[in-house]
Amino acid sequence: MAALPDWQVSRWLNCDTPLRLGMLRGRVVLVHVFQMLCPGCVLHGLPQTQRIARQLVDAPLSVVGLHSVFEHHDVMTPRALAAFLAENRYAFPVGVDTASRDDDPRPCTMRAWALEGTPTTLLIDIRGRLRYRHFGIEEDLALGVHLGQLLQEAKGLDAPPGRRQTAQEGRIARLPRD
Repeated sequence: MAALPDWQVSRWLNCDTPLRLGMLRGRVVLVHVFQMLCPGCVLHGLPQTQRIARQLVDAPLSVVGLHSVFEHHDVMTPRALAAFLAENRYAFPVGVDTASRDDDPRPCTMRAWALEGTPTTLLIDIRGRLRYRHFGIEEDLALGVHLGQLLQEAKGLDAPPGRRQTAQEGRIARLPRD
């Protein structure tokens, strides 16, 4: 489990301060890598990411989008992206992956992180280590299991010194049977 190199972002949308991965240490980070013309991203990945951001607003979780354009560069501009995010009411921070300076159509972060395409979901633990990567559409329940494990770990590590949360304390109480 290695730490990812920082993303290379040319512009940030939906946030006042440019984000660095190091700034997010101590929180679980969900990164949704997408293109606004990717059907899997538009129909599934982005709505799923927005639901997570809204439902887990009080959790030690940062939700970040990374717009990684590797095709149709002339139409997926930062200006078009800003309109797309506003029109669809996506409120989580979104970074624009820096375009490659050579003949490779893949942007810098996509290449540095060896991503296969979009949509891609990444989960980073509170120590900044990549713990989960999924290329393609991810079912809500499957992603929830992975995300829940990392949030549970974060909760256990937040326990007072000398006292770690036990597995039993972290479980949801069972409801009585009828």
